[in-house]
Amino acid sequence: MNNNSALLRKIADNVEKVIVGKRNAIELSLVALVCNGHVLLEDVPGVGKTSLVSALAKSISASFRRIQFTPDILPSDITGFSIYNQKTCEFEFRPGSAMCQILLADEINRTSPKTQSSLLEIMEENQVTVDGKTYKLPKPFMVLATQNPIEYIGTYPLPEAQMDRFFLKISLGYPQAGEEVYILSRFLQDNPLETLEPVAESSDIINIQNEVKQVYIDKTLKNYVVDIVNMTRKNDYIALGSSPRGSLAVCRAAQAWAYYNGRDYVLPEDIKKMLLPTLSHRIILKQEAKLKKMSALDILTAIIDKVYIPLVDNYEKK
Repeated sequence: MNNNSALLRKIADNVEKVIVGKRNAIELSLVALVCNGHVLLEDVPGVGKTSLVSALAKSISASFRRIQFTPDILPSDITGFSIYNQKTCEFEFRPGSAMCQILLADEINRTSPKTQSSLLEIMEENQVTVDGKTYKLPKPFMVLATQNPIEYIGTYPLPEAQMDRFFLKISLGYPQAGEEVYILSRFLQDNPLETLEPVAESSDIINIQNEVKQVYIDKTLKNYVVDIVNMTRKNDYIALGSSPRGSLAVCRAAQAWAYYNGRDYVLPEDIKKMLLPTLSHRIILKQEAKLKKMSALDILTAIIDKVYIPLVDNYEKK
């Protein structure tokens, strides 16, 4: 295992001091971070979504901002705005909440579509444009957005274009009984988030991002990913299948997972691990699927089971 993959595990261990029993969600968040991706955290209130983002930012010494989305939030609150300075007789840029490294977009589906769309350029280009002038965001940059899956009153569903820009979709879920007792014992005394110390620097993450891109993925595995994504476009229960951005997300996530596990090449297991979190939010189900109470995860799992896993003697770069 190389030093940087060990560092990623150290970061995960550090975040786990705050988020108990959610190792998989922590690791997936790290996968998105090292792939320059963004995360949609969809779950009920009170399970630790905000704490996860805060702990991740603290663990890598990253600047962190949280914006609570409400119907009256404006795009300029996120991107920033220009204001006229009477002393200098010039317009000055006042940065918005997005000018940071880790941005928590809390309850993103509670704000208007116009405000939601202001995140599109931010998430795709890592920049904001105000009055025709472009401002680059600091590196590494990551958006983690939260939404409540069961509340519909006063919410604005995210459009397909917005959903497609999220690299992964993660759900924390409720803790096990024993884990919840441990949470009570720990948090009744003090909040471990307040004393959490960084274990890495932002520059470490940038180096890892560059190294992850070099992880080898065999052509047979690329074909495997494309076969699965193509089946999402032909399935009888799916109205809209995954885009090519979804195929790319699966491959990149698999590279990161291989790297996290100390390898410089991707295995089929890495692909299978990343298929559901990278594709589940990129497909739209038909009404027939909803009537039969079929979820995106159910349909994707059935598709994955049908696709033949390629077998070769060696997946390492030749």
